Amino acid sequence: MSILVFGDPLVIRPRRLMDRVLARAFGASLDSELAAGRAPESTVLRAVRAVDIVSLRSRQTLARNWDHLLRVAHHAQASPRTPTRTLPVCADRIAGAEPAIRELMARLSAPLPVRARGAALASVLLTDATSPVYNRNSRVTLADALAAAISELDPARPLIDGA
Repeated sequence: MSILVFGDPLVIRPRRLMDRVLARAFGASLDSELAAGRAPESTVLRAVRAVDIVSLRSRQTLARNWDHLLRVAHHAQASPRTPTRTLPVCADRIAGAEPAIRELMARLSAPLPVRARGAALASVLLTDATSPVYNRNSRVTLADALAAAISELDPARPLIDGA
């Protein structure tokens, strides 16, 4: 498989094993860049990461992780005094956002092409300890963050900005 990288000059080059290894190693920071709206095709590693996170297999895994989060939130609400060895979640907010989370999961699991930014937004919400999933003092609400990810995962949206 080849990737297109914009720049000076415009290049189409094969994905190399080292690019894939580095994109996976720096996945969290690359996901943050993609979620912030950086163009996937602007760097090789970002392009390789984008190809990975928009694959149906990766998106289905991400949807299963969101399903697991819902189960954890419901369990935490049912037994609030049970100590956990994981990062505490904002269980009440997560449970309250269940319809939006289910919509996000459906869009992630759909076998349609989606924008890398949408998959990255969904991933960052789960992996960033400062996201509204974990942090009650987050600058953005969970509802707004989910709405942004769902919007970016709309299959009717062009896959590349300006297209």
